[in-house]
Amino acid sequence: MSARIVVGVDGSGESIEALRWALREATLRGASLRVLHAWAYPVAVGFPTMRLVDLGVMKESSEALLAEAVRNAAAGTPSTVSIDPVVTEGSAAQALVDASEGADLLVVGARGHGGFLGLVLGSTASQVVHHATCPVVVVPKANAAT
Repeated sequence: MSARIVVGVDGSGESIEALRWALREATLRGASLRVLHAWAYPVAVGFPTMRLVDLGVMKESSEALLAEAVRNAAAGTPSTVSIDPVVTEGSAAQALVDASEGADLLVVGARGHGGFLGLVLGSTASQVVHHATCPVVVVPKANAAT
């Protein structure tokens, strides 16, 4: 059975750097790479819970975001790594924790698109570090290019 690395991508610069890091690591290990993007319907407090956005549109834009992220991260880097892009609906943290089952390594950026810019570690990265079932690498912004 071949090694598998999972990386979370939300389209932020830090998640792209985490993807680049994971791609290099997968190349070194001869591992496959599962690139995961989770999306959820936006929540508006005080409004009835109805879906104002078409499910197909959300999924298509998520797939486009993920495809672009993979293209950007892999540009100029010859690699024989098998890349499995996965788009799922739901909590990013839960999707990553679920994907960690059976993985050899889980990679995330330290922060994503969350709203608290002063945090060193975002909420998704924090949850993943505490609940993943495999080792986790958090790619910090300061070291993202190494």
